[in-house]
Amino acid sequence: MASTFEPIPARGPRADSVTRFPVMTAARSSRSILPGFGLSLGFTLAYLGLIVLVPLSAAFLKTAGMSAHDFLAAVGSSRVMAAYRLSFGASLAAASVNVVFGFLVAWVLVRYPFPGKRLVDALVDLPFALPTAVAGIALTSLYASNGWIGRWLAPLGVKVAFTWAGVFVALTFIGLPFVVRTVQPVLQELEPEIEEAAATLGASRWQAVSRILLPELAPSLLTGFALAFARALGEYGSVVFIAGNMPMKTEIVPLLIITKLEQYDYRGATAIAVVMLVSSFLLLLLINLLQKWSRRSLAI
Repeated sequence: MASTFEPIPARGPRADSVTRFPVMTAARSSRSILPGFGLSLGFTLAYLGLIVLVPLSAAFLKTAGMSAHDFLAAVGSSRVMAAYRLSFGASLAAASVNVVFGFLVAWVLVRYPFPGKRLVDALVDLPFALPTAVAGIALTSLYASNGWIGRWLAPLGVKVAFTWAGVFVALTFIGLPFVVRTVQPVLQELEPEIEEAAATLGASRWQAVSRILLPELAPSLLTGFALAFARALGEYGSVVFIAGNMPMKTEIVPLLIITKLEQYDYRGATAIAVVMLVSSFLLLLLINLLQKWSRRSLAI
C-alpha cells in the first residue's frame, strides 16, 4: 500500500533565510553595478552649485535689496524698454529664420552627397570657434556702406550696418549652428526608405515632409530654436560693432547692462540682468513643455 507523505514546513532561522532570499536577490539586482554613484552625484551637485547656482543667486540677492518702486524704475524706463524690444525682437526673428534655413542646411548635409561636403559641414561650426569680436568686425566690414556687400545695397537705399538690421544679421550668424547641429543627428536616424515608401503610396513631396518628417523633427526644431534664441539674447561681441549702439534705437540689453556698470549703477544693471535671466528660464521651460507634448502626441 503506497504511503503518502506531506511536506513538513520548515521552521527556524534557516526557513526565514530561504524565504527572504528571493527578496534580497531582487533588491540587489535592482541596484546599478557601477560603483561610486553617491560620490559622483555629490561632485556633480557641488560643481553645478559653484558654477551656476552661486552666481545666479548672487544676482537675485543683489536685487532683493531694492524696493519694488526702484526695481520697476530700473527695469521699466523708456531706454530699457527700447533695448528689450530690440533684443527680444531681433532674437526672435533670427531664431525663426535659423529654424527654416538651418533645417535646409541639415537636410542637404544628410541627404545629398556633393563635392566639398566636409568643407561645408566644417563651415557650419565656424561661428562656434570664431571669437565674437572677430565676427562683429567681419560683419561690419561686409555690410558697411563701403563694404563688399553694403556697397551694393547702398544704391538701393538699404542700410544694414549701424541699424537694427545689422543686429538681426549678427544674431542670425551666431545662431545657425545651434539649429543645424540639433536637427542633423535626428535626420541621420530617419532612413530615406520612409520617404520612398510614402512616394510609392502616392504622397506628394509636401505631404511626405509635413506628415512624416516634420512630426519627427518637431522636438529637435524646437530645441534648436530655443538654443538659438537664448544664445542671441545674451550675445554681445558680434553685435556691439555692427549695431551702432545708439540709445533708444540700436542699443541691446547686454550693452545697456555694461553701460550701467560703467556708470556704477550696480543695482540697475543687476535688475536688468535678473529680468533677462527669468525670461530665458521661462523660455526654456516652455520649450521643454512643448517637447514633452510633441513626444506624447507622437506616441499616441
